[in-house]
Amino acid sequence: MLEIMFITPAYAQVASGPAAQGGGLASLIGLAPLLLVFAVFWLLMIRPQQRRVKALQMAVDAVKKGDTVVTGGGIVGKVTKVEDAHVEVEIAPTTRIRVVKATLAQVINPNSTAAND
Repeated sequence: MLEIMFITPAYAQVASGPAAQGGGLASLIGLAPLLLVFAVFWLLMIRPQQRRVKALQMAVDAVKKGDTVVTGGGIVGKVTKVEDAHVEVEIAPTTRIRVVKATLAQVINPNSTAAND
């Protein structure tokens, strides 16, 4: 019977020479594109998002009576009472709800000027 080997075993040989022994600069050059991609990703994506989160946190901490807020669920109303962890929001003339401060998605200060007024 005839045995046919479709896959022959390959044996790796140890590379010799300056590239195999030094490797310091070559590996650094090999990592440079990866480091560049990470740096660009951080500058364009992570850093601006951190700034937005910090600005929202500062706005939520500074919320006061009379501010208009938008909750994470999309409810828009005017703040009537501020507590440590909650705010009372008036969503209709006689309807008030208590909302956890951490769920506020936007704080609109009535004293700020809008760009399209």
